[in-house]
Amino acid sequence: MIQEREIKVGKKYALYLPIEVVRTLKLREGDRMMLSLSEGRIILTPIRDPLEMALEGEKSDSYTPEEIEAISLEEQRRRIGNSP
Repeated sequence: MIQEREIKVGKKYALYLPIEVVRTLKLREGDRMMLSLSEGRIILTPIRDPLEMALEGEKSDSYTPEEIEAISLEEQRRRIGNSP
């Protein structure tokens, strides 16, 4: 992975990311980024969509459909305060 690369500031102050960075971070046009300034440096961090992360991210647990339904019903009862 590239650690440093010289880039130019384009029209309307646009910064164009090297393709290697785009591919490594799996960025797509329209993705959102968080911009931070720290000690004279610009830090760009991708903002990941939670739903997309849940669907595409690494899974650490697995549940059966019955377990998911039981958890869902329990959470609904807790939030609503009623039992079926």
